[in-house]
Amino acid sequence: MKRRHRALRGWGAWLLLGAAACTSTRPARPLDAPKEAETASAAPVPVEPGVSRALAEYRRQQLSGLGYALQLMVPTEKRADIVASEIIRFRLKSVAQPLQLDFKEQTERLQRLTVNGQPVPIDHRDEHLIIPAAALRVGPNEISIEFLAGNLSLNRNDDYLYTLLVPDRARTVFPVFDQPDLKASFQLRLHVPGGWQVLTNAPLTSIQPTVDGMVPDAEIYSSAPSDTISTYLFSFVAGRFQAVDQSAASRNMRLLHRETDPDKLRLSLGPIFQIHRDALSFMERYTGIPYPFKKLDFAALPDFQYGGMEHVGAIDYKASTLFLDAGATQDQLLARSSLISHETAHMWFGDLVTMRWFDDVWMKEVFANFMADKITQVAVPGANYDLKFVVDHYPAAYGVDRTAGANPIRQNLDNLRDAGSLYGNIIYHKAPIMMRQLERLMGEEAFRLGLQEYLKKYAFGNASWPELIQILDARTPADLQAWNQMWVNQPGRPIFDYELKTDAGTITSLALTQRAEDGSTRLWPQLVELQLVYADGRRKELTVNINQSRVAVPAAAGEPVPAFVQFNSSGLGYGVFPLDDQLNLPRRYSYKELGQVLGQRLALLPEPVARAAAYVTLYENVLNRRYLTPRTLLDVYRQRLLHEREELNLRLLTGQLGDLYWKFLLPAQRAALAPTLEQELWRALEQNPAPNQKKLLFKAYQSVALSRAAQQRLYQVWERQQPPAGVKLTEDDYTALALALAVRDYPAPDPILPRQLSRIQNPDRQQRLRFLMPALAPEQATRDAFFAGLADEHNREKEAWVVSALGYLHHPLRVAASEKYLPQSLALLEQIQQTGDIFFPYSWLQATLGYYQTPTAANTVRDFLAAHPQYNPKLRAKLQQAADDLFRAEQLTAQ
Repeated sequence: MKRRHRALRGWGAWLLLGAAACTSTRPARPLDAPKEAETASAAPVPVEPGVSRALAEYRRQQLSGLGYALQLMVPTEKRADIVASEIIRFRLKSVAQPLQLDFKEQTERLQRLTVNGQPVPIDHRDEHLIIPAAALRVGPNEISIEFLAGNLSLNRNDDYLYTLLVPDRARTVFPVFDQPDLKASFQLRLHVPGGWQVLTNAPLTSIQPTVDGMVPDAEIYSSAPSDTISTYLFSFVAGRFQAVDQSAASRNMRLLHRETDPDKLRLSLGPIFQIHRDALSFMERYTGIPYPFKKLDFAALPDFQYGGMEHVGAIDYKASTLFLDAGATQDQLLARSSLISHETAHMWFGDLVTMRWFDDVWMKEVFANFMADKITQVAVPGANYDLKFVVDHYPAAYGVDRTAGANPIRQNLDNLRDAGSLYGNIIYHKAPIMMRQLERLMGEEAFRLGLQEYLKKYAFGNASWPELIQILDARTPADLQAWNQMWVNQPGRPIFDYELKTDAGTITSLALTQRAEDGSTRLWPQLVELQLVYADGRRKELTVNINQSRVAVPAAAGEPVPAFVQFNSSGLGYGVFPLDDQLNLPRRYSYKELGQVLGQRLALLPEPVARAAAYVTLYENVLNRRYLTPRTLLDVYRQRLLHEREELNLRLLTGQLGDLYWKFLLPAQRAALAPTLEQELWRALEQNPAPNQKKLLFKAYQSVALSRAAQQRLYQVWERQQPPAGVKLTEDDYTALALALAVRDYPAPDPILPRQLSRIQNPDRQQRLRFLMPALAPEQATRDAFFAGLADEHNREKEAWVVSALGYLHHPLRVAASEKYLPQSLALLEQIQQTGDIFFPYSWLQATLGYYQTPTAANTVRDFLAAHPQYNPKLRAKLQQAADDLFRAEQLTAQ
């Protein structure tokens, strides 16, 4: 250790210069932000775990001009400590109490502390390094720290690592003022093994061979000071990567990747760079602000925890989403475009202007998704913007908002340690729906001008949702404050019904009514379309401004009585919409009769978005036990397999079909239906001319296959690597097929998974399959041991692998043997939140509970909730969200 300390101190000149260079010249609080008290708080801020709101507000008042100079020495051995040091420079407004630095690690990892040139004893408690007031001074201050870096958020692998510090994980790596409104400049010096590549927020200024011998054949990468950014956006990637550079329009972009498939590289590299260029061009035009940062590079990481992460100048992506081959479906191509557009849009929404506190984290996500939809509309030829919007956002938003654990878009947050639990489908999917309604209410141009004003006013600073609403409110006569209260600050959704009167073949009156799903009288003001659909193909669409509990539709009066009325025909309304059960149906109809009529009605909807809206409406009504049963809707969808030729709709339809089949039919019902459904899917595959749609249908066939004949057919495809005519399967597809056969305990002459492992060339994908294999073992004892091992956080490091493994452990064909895992799965939840990344707790729950339907499984969840009345409210809500299908299945399978 002494040798390492000498080496660190040998870098002191760089640290001193680096800290001076990277000191932020911008104030931590924008000049036009709400004024704070000019004097320090009289009462000391309590020292407590996490980053409390009180601590964050105190530091925001006191600190400015922040800069960090960091050095880390990454050893060759993954488990060895990373020796580190840093200098923090800042200006302090007053010295009235000790200053708390955030460091969520063991005290012994802190080795030396110097404040303003004087050594200071280390006082580390409750995740904070306490800097005594006596060591500080008004004006410029400098803190120097030598320490061992924390590993929790370094994502260390054998030959690469990367940081992922959102929302409050910077403090798990190094001492830091870890809150979004204390923006700073970062300068990095990184010792890495020879042959590694490095990517960070700022341009690299030098690459030098090491001279101290601490890491054999190491190289030292030094960066320039970064732009002024929030701590959660600080990032570096280092490891054995291939680097690809492309230049266009005077901008150079670099990609680091580990992909080895030549076809994926040949087909993907061009589009990856082009989509970034298209997204940049769109955002510069839309916002009126040139790209605001020094550079734009990106890294493709195997099994990255998220789709992407918007680190300033150094975006991280999940590699499998970027690198596609000739078998990619339209959905995969659109997903790649949306992901890149989403992360690029973050450079303006989230990075240039950042929320003041993580209760507004949804703001950066809603605008990134909202802009991604717009970018994809213009960047992807033939993309149906409205259809993609409906298919992407509404089912996902409803999946949370229909549950007992539904949360509002904007949530309260007292401590940043709970910030990860704010993420989920409400902010990623309901918020864009809300924002599109707001854009419709204001008008596109007024909305765009309001956003431009917001970005320019708060550039390189922080802002809150009320500050944006104030800007937008000035540009519309609508009462946005009242509108905001319902859409943003409250959870849930409305249920609509209708009143229709006719006389002598003419509509005399039509009205829509609205009530909250929870039975309250709340109202969601919104614009909704309905269409009158006639048997001869004519359609008349009407827009209704629903701003009361009952709204008449005077434009419908006098129109001829249609074959049926489709409510929410544009798909843009939010809530559970009714089916027309009055026209062309007997007064007392059976489920079978309704199913037949619904199939006929869907055939009268030529617009893909109208059919998508219909599929969403049908599914939501089944879950609410209105109009029809799961089996009735499944039969309607079986009819549609031969006729639905829009790829995004076919994905939606087959996805819902799979959920109805696995979640809401009993095992005996599935077994009885399987041979027929398998034949129908195969026939639809053979008759559909589009290769991408054939592949979707093949995937659906693979999902539902229960009969021995279907499994034999799948085995032959896998064994011979000969897919059905017109279907292209990749290595990843064959791996998924092998896993599907393994979970069915298919009696192959030789074990399937070891043979598939031998076929895989990429070492990262080999490791993934090795990890999954015990979760699919035919021996119960092997699966038990695998699950027991997940109690060790080291076995959960690859979260994407864990979630996939849980999906197989709790597959519907394995639930009888795996239900015993449920109590321990719930008991681990708090630990998983503490050690995992932001999406992991919900993904853990969803993969665990998703396919159970028995009263005993439902009671396990109920008993857990009853036994923990003081459970973390946000985790409790996540559990209620994930268990919603289980609770509904318990009721629906009893019908």
